[in-house]
Amino acid sequence: MEVAIEKVGELTRKITITLPEGDVKSKLDESYDKLKREIKIKGFRRGKVPRSVVVKNYKQQVESEVGEKLVQETYFDIIEKQDFDPVTHPNITSVKYNDDGSFTYVAEVDSKPEFELGQYKGLEIEKVDSTVTDEEVDIEIAEMQKNMASLQTVEDKGIVEGNVVVIDFQGFHNGHAMKQVKNDDYTVDVGSGRMGKEFEEKLVGMKSGEEASHEVSFPEGHQNPILEGKTVEFKVTVKDIKERVLADLDDEFAKDAGPDFKTMQDLKDSILDRKKKEKEEAAEGSVSDRIVQELLKTHEFSVPERLAVYEAEQMIKQTEQQLQQAGMTLEAAGLNRDEMSKNNMPVAIQRVRGDFILKKISEVEELKVNEEDLERGFKRISGQYNMSVAEVKEYFGSRDDLLPFMNELLNEKVLNFLREASVVVDAKPIEEAAE
Repeated sequence: MEVAIEKVGELTRKITITLPEGDVKSKLDESYDKLKREIKIKGFRRGKVPRSVVVKNYKQQVESEVGEKLVQETYFDIIEKQDFDPVTHPNITSVKYNDDGSFTYVAEVDSKPEFELGQYKGLEIEKVDSTVTDEEVDIEIAEMQKNMASLQTVEDKGIVEGNVVVIDFQGFHNGHAMKQVKNDDYTVDVGSGRMGKEFEEKLVGMKSGEEASHEVSFPEGHQNPILEGKTVEFKVTVKDIKERVLADLDDEFAKDAGPDFKTMQDLKDSILDRKKKEKEEAAEGSVSDRIVQELLKTHEFSVPERLAVYEAEQMIKQTEQQLQQAGMTLEAAGLNRDEMSKNNMPVAIQRVRGDFILKKISEVEELKVNEEDLERGFKRISGQYNMSVAEVKEYFGSRDDLLPFMNELLNEKVLNFLREASVVVDAKPIEEAAE
């Protein structure tokens, strides 16, 4: 067996492997003999088909199957003997049977980056304030009061902020109707901002039955890719206007808000506890993000290109799923996959680099995912998706499905370790932070 390794990039190796004629011939003979016993060809009894006839009819099939077996049976043994650590599945190319009976294939792989760990313990992380104010509680109660209000049709009055209106609208761009920007009997909560602040502001003053055209400009980076960066003319017809009749904020309101509340104080205490928990969870996530950002500042190294490409593709798939929920495709939203991949690449590289840093810390600190970690992870998912733990385990039945989840749990374990080893400091004054 001959193995030739060529470095074709900082982390990419091209491995050319040639297997001797003897090894190849025995595999081909084995495959042809098996096929000879099984196939039926007119004019020959089963098992009595001449080898030359089998080769003539099945050469391409046999060589393809044997080639796959030769790669599977030799690649990993060869890799174990090399002085680099592959982190991607091989890209197998140039598979061929040579005239001398030998067999050659080329495997292109990305190796694990080598880097020295800098400081990762005792990182200074700014404290995140998780205090919940009375004002925040009052704002949520006001929102509940708004959502629980009864609606009353308004006659001969113009739309004001806080009204719930039903409209028909059609969007036009450069004089052409936009088929994705059209709706009939669409409900708008004026002032909520869900349809965009500028769009809702231009509804104010319109009366039921009135038609109007409004021009609205959408900025670059707008959440709707169809509207992003465009100036759209909306033709709007107001069909109904309703105003909210707000209930008094008393104990009866609290009882209507839920069976667990008997007084307004019960309701306020419940909101306070929930918001405090939400802020604490958000603060914990924020600390993890800041730790990773601090590690990225002091660890600069190249990452395997194919891992970065894969990560960028995962980001695109996430966008695709979001659009599919709205009944759209990337093309319908005016998005180009190649352009998205290019734009996603800087973030993808940072994510891959961060993952390598966390893995190296786990090796140095001997942190591993154990059965207890897995069970905790399964229980968390069962709660999130209303599944039994048994159903979650069944979902992660195969090793290929379980490995990404274990990778996620390991990163969480490392981040918990780093949080405990970090130094929490008070946030800088606004003037100093800006500077």
